[in-house]
Amino acid sequence: MTRLADAGEEALQRLSELPGGQRALTAANDLRARVDDLTKKVRGIDALEARIVKLEKELAALKRVKASTSRATPRKPAA
Repeated sequence: MTRLADAGEEALQRLSELPGGQRALTAANDLRARVDDLTKKVRGIDALEARIVKLEKELAALKRVKASTSRATPRKPAA
C-alpha cells in the first residue's frame, strides 16, 4: 500500500510540473468538490420524496372526509 501511495504522489508531482498540469490538478480538485456538493443535494431528494408521499396521503384523506360530509348533508329545496 505504501508503494502504491508513493507512486500516486510521485505521479501527481510530475503532472503538476508539466505545462498546464497545475491547471489540470486544480480542475480535478474543483470537480471533486462539485461532485461532493451534488451528492449532498441528491441525498436530500430522498427526504423530500418522503415528505411528498406523506402530504399526498394527508390530502387524499382530507378529500375523502370532505366528500363524505358534503354528501351526508341534504340540500334544502329552493323556495
